[in-house]
Amino acid sequence: MTEVNSDQFRLAMGRFASGVTVLTTFAGGHDHAMTANAITSVSVEPLLVLACVEVDARFHDAVSEAGVWGISVLASSQRATAEWLATRGRPLHGQLERIPHHRGEKTGVALLDGALATIECQTTDMHPAGDHTIVVGEVVSLGVEEHPADALLYYRSRYGSLS
Repeated sequence: MTEVNSDQFRLAMGRFASGVTVLTTFAGGHDHAMTANAITSVSVEPLLVLACVEVDARFHDAVSEAGVWGISVLASSQRATAEWLATRGRPLHGQLERIPHHRGEKTGVALLDGALATIECQTTDMHPAGDHTIVVGEVVSLGVEEHPADALLYYRSRYGSLS
């Protein structure tokens, strides 16, 4: 066993392969987006999902204000989008200009075209959890790609796919 510290924790959690998503919301007259792999389903009755959002991230205040948000599950071809929306300090204005997207019918948030699935959520709870907040949302709309491509994965601090 090794010493328990944040570096070792990141290394251990990096051994957990996960899908890659983009979270989106609209607040203050701007689209807000971030790459996230810390999402999960919570409940089927009612339909609930959660996302973990860093307290210091711009997205945190935006999703708190908006009360609605979207999840786009990325295909392996969307790696550049994931990398861009994971870049700290990128400009807020126009960050989705070059990313094909459409507006969700229920919430109006940006949902990425070509995503394997899209989910629109209305926030039901926010729970402080260390340097993150667990944002719980009720699913108000779903879209699922009929002929899905390979999913974009994140493993050992790298993007990849199953193929």
